Order: sequence, then C-alpha cells, then structure tokens
Amino acid sequence: MTNRIKVILAGASVLVALIAAGPLHAETTLSFLIDNSPDTVAAAEALVAAYEKIAPDVTIEIEQRPGGGEGDNIVKTRLATGEMSDVFLYNSGSLMQALKPAQTLADLSDLSSQAKVDESFKAVVRADGKLYGVPFGTAMAGGILYNRKIYQDLGLPVPKRWAEFMANNEKVKAAGKVAVAQTYRDTWTSQLFVLADYYNLHQAAPNFANDYTANKAKYATTPAAMKGFERLKEVHDAGLMNEDFGAASYDDGLRMVATGEAAHYPMLTFAVGALKQNYPENLEGVGFFAQPGDDAAKNGLTVWMPPALYVPLASQNADEARKFVDFAGSVEGCKIMVETNTAQGPSLVDGCALPADVPPAVKDMLPYFEAKATTPALEFVSPIKGPALEQITVEVGSGIRQPAEAAALYDDDVRKQAKQLGLPNW
Repeated sequence: MTNRIKVILAGASVLVALIAAGPLHAETTLSFLIDNSPDTVAAAEALVAAYEKIAPDVTIEIEQRPGGGEGDNIVKTRLATGEMSDVFLYNSGSLMQALKPAQTLADLSDLSSQAKVDESFKAVVRADGKLYGVPFGTAMAGGILYNRKIYQDLGLPVPKRWAEFMANNEKVKAAGKVAVAQTYRDTWTSQLFVLADYYNLHQAAPNFANDYTANKAKYATTPAAMKGFERLKEVHDAGLMNEDFGAASYDDGLRMVATGEAAHYPMLTFAVGALKQNYPENLEGVGFFAQPGDDAAKNGLTVWMPPALYVPLASQNADEARKFVDFAGSVEGCKIMVETNTAQGPSLVDGCALPADVPPAVKDMLPYFEAKATTPALEFVSPIKGPALEQITVEVGSGIRQPAEAAALYDDDVRKQAKQLGLPNW
C-alpha cells in the first residue's frame, strides 16, 4: 500500500511522498473556482468526475464563489495578487477584456479543442490575436421565462410588443398571481430588463455599439437605450412584482415561475440548467420569449455567449490545468455539460449536437435563430460594461432612482471602465 504525507512549508503546499511499497507516480491537485449557481456546480462536478477517470493522477478541488459584483471582485483580486485557482470560470466578452488577459491569463490558442469551437465564441475570448478561454456550456439568450399554465389558463398570447406584455401582466395581477418575479437579493438579476432590451436598441440605433465604444453615444442621450431603464421602472410602478423583491433570491425567482407563483421572470436561459437541477418536475411548464419592444415586426432576441474556463498565468500547475480545460472544451466535455444541465441554447462546439428532447424554454429560442432575428448582447460587441450596473438597476427597479438619472450614472460608470481599458477618445 502507498502512504503519502502532505507537508505545508512557508504557506505553500509541498507534497512529500513517502512510498512504503509500489512505484512512485507524480500526482497533481488542481484548484477550480466556479460560481455557486446550482447548474454551474452540477456541470463542474460532472466534468471533474469524468476527467479524473481518464487522468487518475489528477485531483481537482472545486471552490465556489458568489455571483454578481461580489464574485467579480473575488476574481479580480485573486488575479491581481497571484492567488487565483489553477482553473477558473468567468464571463466572456467585455468582462473578460477587463481582466487584461495578456497580463493575467494563459494563452489557450493551441489547445486541440479550439479547432471545433465556433468562431462566434472565439471572438469573445480573443485579445491581441490570442484565445484565452474555452466555452462552458451552450449559447443562451436574455428575455422572459414564463409559466405556460398561467398563460393557458388566462388565454394570454406570447407578446411581441411591450404594450402586450404589460397587458398580460395586468391580467395576471387581476387573477391574484405575481406578474413579474424580481430577485434583488442577487443584484445581478436586476439587469435583465436593460441588458435583454439590446436587440430592440440595436434595431432602433444600429450604430449604437460602435458609437458607444467610441464615446460618441450615451445611454442618457439615446432614447432607445434609455428604454430598458424606463421599462424596469414601469414594472415597479405598476405594482406587478412580488412583495419581497428586495430580499428574494435567484432561486426564489426560478421557483416562482416554475411553480406558477409568478407568471414571468426576466432571466438568461442558462436558468434552464438550474430549473432542471432544482425543479425538474416543473421544467416542461416553463416557456421563454424575447423581451418585447415597440414594433412586433421587429421582434427579436438578445443572445449571450456562455462563460469560459481560463488558466491564470500564475498557475503552478499550468500544464495539467490546460489539459483539463482542453477536455472541458472538447466535444466530450460539451456533451457532459448538456447531459447534466440540458441545452440552454445552440451548441458552440462542432459535433456536440443538441438532444431531441430539449425543454420548451430552449425550443422557444430556436425560431429566433432560424429567422436570424438575433443579435449579440452589447457586452459582446463592445469591450465596455460598467461594473455598477446591477446596483443602479436595483435602485431603479426598487423605485429609488429615476431612469434618466440612472442612465447618466451608468454612463459615468462606463467612462471609468473605458479609461481603465485605455480605449481611445475617452
């Protein structure tokens, strides 16, 4: 039998193997930092279990962090201090750019899995011609999860205009149900009415992303950009939300829309994975539609790329970390995540086909893609996303701050971010 003793010296873990019998095998323990969403945890655990079977000399220890701004601060602090885990999960797009990848992240361009990753994803983990991440999950969209039974019982049509959505909300309220679940305990969930409205903003102002990045357009001075804040306030002022919106959590919102306590929950479709994990008996009862705008003829979907797995430059186990990330980004890794959490949107890995029995909320997304009525969320077509947005949208959604003031405050937040990124014209 093999005996091993772990010795801690000068704050660093040094493994001293004392072998009583048998050959010596080099062993590696990788640390893996993820957010604490139930679907993330389930997918990460499935990937780790599968990888440890094919690499028995590797042990991967999963650590969880909060989501939202608190989680962002943990990631940035650990990177800045050289204390980041060997592998970590974080957003792609503008938030990845804010990590200054050339200074903090390992180049993953040469991983074999990258050959099958869709270019649309590569574009949001690329900086200075190098790829720094692999996809963790499928593409997804932002919009409205809805309870199908409530819609059926009340005879409600799926809305394509904002006015139709608000009319549906009034009928739900009259029926004694919560019309719109809001969950500001998890502050990041407050952003959806603003972020998921980008398709509508893009239709009204097609050059907004470029002008916004070049400091030529602002939320506060672009009427179509202001509407997301206005819609958030309109829902609050109409008394459509759950009374405990300030204390309710993300899981509370999922429970409400899944069980029929609420008719709607503005959310990203990655929530389908959490619904499968926590409310599997209700998964078939939840549908999805794009956030409505002002013109039914221009109804479409705002699309998000999934987060990515990264390896920090400071990792002491970079070679083994790269192998694990390569596995996660492969067809096999993609299939494991889809089987664990079900698909949350189209696959971004060639050869990782979606199962035929995807949930209704995912099926509801597909016509938008087939009609090419989609656009990437702003954070994937502009490198700037202000970190204070979730606090600002909590204030608007709670009736504390007016939309115009909130938009101006967010413009100032964006200005700070653009300066930190060193963008021209700021």
